[in-house]
Amino acid sequence: MSLPLAPKPAIRRFHQARWDEPVIFELSTPGERGLLVPAVEPGVRDAVGDVLAELPAGLRRATPPALPEMAQMRVLKHYLRLSQENLGADLNVDIGQGTCTMKYSPKINDQLVATPQLTAMHPLQDPADAQGVLEIVWRLERMLAEISGMDEVSLQTQGGSAAIWANIAMIRAYHEANGEGEQRREVITTIFSHPSNAAAAKAAGYEVITVHPDADGYPDLAALKAALSPRTAAIMVTNPEDTGIYNPAITEWVDAAHAVGALASYDQANANGILGITRARDAGFDVCHFNLHKTFSTPHGCGGPGSGANAVSAALAPFLPGPRIVRVGEGDDARFEVRDAGPQSIGTVAPFFGVVPNLVRAYAWIMALGADGLLAAAETAVLNNNYLLAKVLEIPGASAPYARGRRRIEQVRYSWQELYEETGISSEEIGVRMSDFGMHYWTSHHPYVVPQPFTLEPTESYSKSELDEYVAALAEVAREARETPEIVRTAPHRQSVHHTHHDDLDDPERWAVTWRAYLRKYPEVAARLAGEPEPAADASAA
Repeated sequence: MSLPLAPKPAIRRFHQARWDEPVIFELSTPGERGLLVPAVEPGVRDAVGDVLAELPAGLRRATPPALPEMAQMRVLKHYLRLSQENLGADLNVDIGQGTCTMKYSPKINDQLVATPQLTAMHPLQDPADAQGVLEIVWRLERMLAEISGMDEVSLQTQGGSAAIWANIAMIRAYHEANGEGEQRREVITTIFSHPSNAAAAKAAGYEVITVHPDADGYPDLAALKAALSPRTAAIMVTNPEDTGIYNPAITEWVDAAHAVGALASYDQANANGILGITRARDAGFDVCHFNLHKTFSTPHGCGGPGSGANAVSAALAPFLPGPRIVRVGEGDDARFEVRDAGPQSIGTVAPFFGVVPNLVRAYAWIMALGADGLLAAAETAVLNNNYLLAKVLEIPGASAPYARGRRRIEQVRYSWQELYEETGISSEEIGVRMSDFGMHYWTSHHPYVVPQPFTLEPTESYSKSELDEYVAALAEVAREARETPEIVRTAPHRQSVHHTHHDDLDDPERWAVTWRAYLRKYPEVAARLAGEPEPAADASAA
């Protein structure tokens, strides 16, 4: 007896809330309070006064900060209304955040980091009273060393780009220690590696050489060998790349770099499909990094705080950022100490020990899954990605350039070029229209080497039905592009913010990123809040 076929995926009805919510400063009412703060005890007040007296005058406020004054219920309503005007991984199918590995973050991990035992910790307190959290950080370093195959790990960096910066800083320090700092002034990367590799190397003063793929989209080994020389400090590559293509000659790349005395740096932001399958050390890399807020399920937090992890071979261990956590003794007598980094260290690249709440979340995620679970997560991510690849390629006008007929790892950079040539509807316009279905969608890094790109990464978190729903929405927008293109061009229609023009985003004169800047640029708001007549409109501006 055969099971009935699953129903055709329905595109659910969606309409975003729109509250037209003011900025919280506009809601402030002088004298209104959220809670009554008890008077400060005399001893505490005197001690704080002594500390403040030692601060330079330029660091002291002349007046108290102008914070909003609101009752608790109004604060709650304000932020809940704003939350209803947002999409997020807990609300929608977020596979469209390609290369960012948006996966489910277990809520029990949020409960763990909300316990008083952690929230009441302070990074400057006596390590003797912080043994538990120091042990978690130390054990997480050991886990990531095993997962990467490397010898030592530092968890200080607060995100992927910061970790890449630490990588190039260690590479520079290594060559300087060997007397080749002035000689090795070039860094080689690939066009489909994360742009932060090129950006960090450029910011560190290196000349960046970018290798393009061969005709099939694979990193070109011959082009790499032509670019390598005694001037090369390092190769800095992402693998699999942001096309989802894994470089099958990665060991040859590393060997070629080592042959000219260069180091090899592995950007593992796309490691979600290779956990338990291959490791950085297996290919001979000298240094690598993970994004814990991608691969190990800690929240992205709207771009921060993320969490990075730098893993190195023994030769680069002296250059790791610090301070470092060291275990002293064994068994019941073991204790954990905080030690300054050694004399060759690149120094402190972030405050204290990194983003500790995210380190605890990553530790809990790894402990819950274990080695078999990490492998299963990677295999499921690859399965989901290749299922999605097959379904997207059924949509007329969609394609996946390069490596035709081959499997991809954990994401794919697709193209709407055929649909664009037929309809004139761009990938950006399709992405905006997808928000009307409650779906997120990302194009790609610039420059658009893949024409009219869109990048999808389903991870292991999403079910087959959710993948089908996402593809059904894509297919519907592609149909609209052909039959009712104006609907796509004028989208979004069901979002809290309707159609906007890029002119607003590209003109710094219209930006207001702080409350004070907002009041300067919109004096009518300042006048209204002050109870003054609003200034007359500028006739010339009209």
